[in-house]
Amino acid sequence: MAGLEDLYREIILDHYRNPRNRGELPVPPARRVEGFNPLCGDEVVIYLDVEDGTIADLRIAGQGCSISQSSASMMSAAVKGKTVAEVRELTRAFKAMMSIHEASLGEGDGEGEALAPDPNVPLGDLEALQGVVKFPVRIKCATLSWNTLAQGLDEAEAGAG
Repeated sequence: MAGLEDLYREIILDHYRNPRNRGELPVPPARRVEGFNPLCGDEVVIYLDVEDGTIADLRIAGQGCSISQSSASMMSAAVKGKTVAEVRELTRAFKAMMSIHEASLGEGDGEGEALAPDPNVPLGDLEALQGVVKFPVRIKCATLSWNTLAQGLDEAEAGAG
């Protein structure tokens, strides 16, 4: 198991040192959404361009710990080019993986219960972040970009400016 943990650590460090999709997109047409974790100071900015129900482009900015920034990079690579429905499904699967430990703490997904994992949604490299569940205080670091993306998708669907 140590070999797998080393591999996961390398994936996380690679995304931290060489973040994917870093930068900005012109607003509009892209949507700019900010996420902030006041407990540790992590911040993420997502520039989201949704066209015809698909993530046409996405860029990330912000600063914070290696977990929050790696998760944002990994998320950006995983969702770019996918439909909004696929992204929402992937978001649920990722948050389910992260909520396994939260359920035992009574935290869950903010509604008091853990999300049920969906084995039919492959997480790929995102599984490298599963070790974060051993450190409950870091779960919010890993999910910050995902919650921010969900907010952006909600705003895009609502047509909010």
